[in-house]
Amino acid sequence: MPVPWDEFRLVRAIAERGALAPAAGQLGINPSTAFRRLAAVEAALGTRLFERHRSGYVPTPAGEAMVAAALRMEDEAARFDRAVTDRATVPCGTLRVTAPAGLALDLLMPMLARFRERYPRMCLDLVVSEEALNLSRRDADVALRATRAPPANLVGRRLAEVAWAVYGPADDPADDPAEYSAWVSPDESVAGGLFTRFVAARAGPERVALRINTVLGLCEAVAAGIGIGALPCYTADRNPALRRLSGPEPDLSSVLWLLTHPDLRQSVRVRAFLDHIAAEIAPLRAALEGREPGPPDARAAER
Repeated sequence: MPVPWDEFRLVRAIAERGALAPAAGQLGINPSTAFRRLAAVEAALGTRLFERHRSGYVPTPAGEAMVAAALRMEDEAARFDRAVTDRATVPCGTLRVTAPAGLALDLLMPMLARFRERYPRMCLDLVVSEEALNLSRRDADVALRATRAPPANLVGRRLAEVAWAVYGPADDPADDPAEYSAWVSPDESVAGGLFTRFVAARAGPERVALRINTVLGLCEAVAAGIGIGALPCYTADRNPALRRLSGPEPDLSSVLWLLTHPDLRQSVRVRAFLDHIAAEIAPLRAALEGREPGPPDARAAER
């Protein structure tokens, strides 16, 4: 009896996540359902697909073969989808966009609102994720990312530099970062440890008062007086509770990219979105690059 396609997806999710609960969450099912489905597939095939260890689920050779088949099937499905999608001449349908939380909430949201005003037949599916989703498999159609090295298999537009500087609370009169006894910092899981190394070069580990596993929340931590820290200039310069203590730090700068798969760059939906976001970002370049405090959004810049 052929194994249904959904079971290939289940086995792949368990292999990637290493456990039933997160795999079930990824697929939108409950863990007990995932357990029953996996048991049924193994019974139908007459072999175990995973070894169960305390550390998690480890694929057997049969499991690895099924995961490889799932990847090939997804590649083919994505290739077909890219080949036939978006025949319309007017942007319509769903566009899946991914961005990290800081960019999505502080920069992108008003731009998405104006995109919808312009293209009311479009539905935007926003995936807020710090991880780089796989655009080749259509985990997303377009990605907004701040990175120094965008993936070579994607195409896109370089929108602006993203500058970072050191900030402290506005009500503290000290001007020199060396005068502060405490720092806040993203932990080593963020940007490959870039911020951890930056803080370590300026303060010993004993001066780090708070580590956080995302950029989101850093401004609030500094404004609350927990410690000083490196923050994106676009966000921090507009916050009256913060005061800049340094110029833009070259070691922390990155580039804001709008990325898509090469097969989608001629898509009407994707092209409309790329053009719209690029036009919205243009008036904000000085603020993003730390050259001047920025307005809340592009519309404010035009007034």
